Amino acid sequence: MSVRPIRITGDPVLHTPARPVTNFGEELDELVFDMIDTMREAPGVGLAAPQIGVDLQVFVWEWSDEQDKLHEGAIVNPVLSLGQRERGPLDEEGEIEGCLSVPDFRYPLRRASDVVLSGLDPQGHALSMYAEGWLARIFQHEFDHLQGRLYIDRLAWRLRREARRDIRREGFGQPGRSWLPGVDSYEESDHEAEEA
Repeated sequence: MSVRPIRITGDPVLHTPARPVTNFGEELDELVFDMIDTMREAPGVGLAAPQIGVDLQVFVWEWSDEQDKLHEGAIVNPVLSLGQRERGPLDEEGEIEGCLSVPDFRYPLRRASDVVLSGLDPQGHALSMYAEGWLARIFQHEFDHLQGRLYIDRLAWRLRREARRDIRREGFGQPGRSWLPGVDSYEESDHEAEEA
């Protein structure tokens, strides 16, 4: 198990849909363990395989809710069913989101308040779970990575323009950029804007 470099926006693997996993076994187990180690070292609450340069439909998550209940797991070839999206003005503090592939930047984004996530565990067994609130946000964020989409691609027009400006200013948006958790430093996220 090891910590792997996290790709930064602009790398083609982040902007291309991931391939379904067809081989279950030791190689997949090693990938999942490396993803968990990388996510923890970053630190983040979720990580998708494309973020470490692997174009497979796998993501992991680990997050403790307000009651300190730990939610953790890994899913392969996921399917995500979205619940309702709240209407009204965007809560620019409560709906803020970050991403380990767009380090140091956070923007508000409206997501569905609940989801059903189904797929396979790393051993190939079927699983399905309901999530709401922040866990639903994590699942939507990681699922988007597997579709070749970053959360900044979903931002409202004004915020997307701001994000693009920030990314250019930081020198991101080009192929081949990455950072290594534990070696390269990016600011740690707070609870409301945890990075996935």
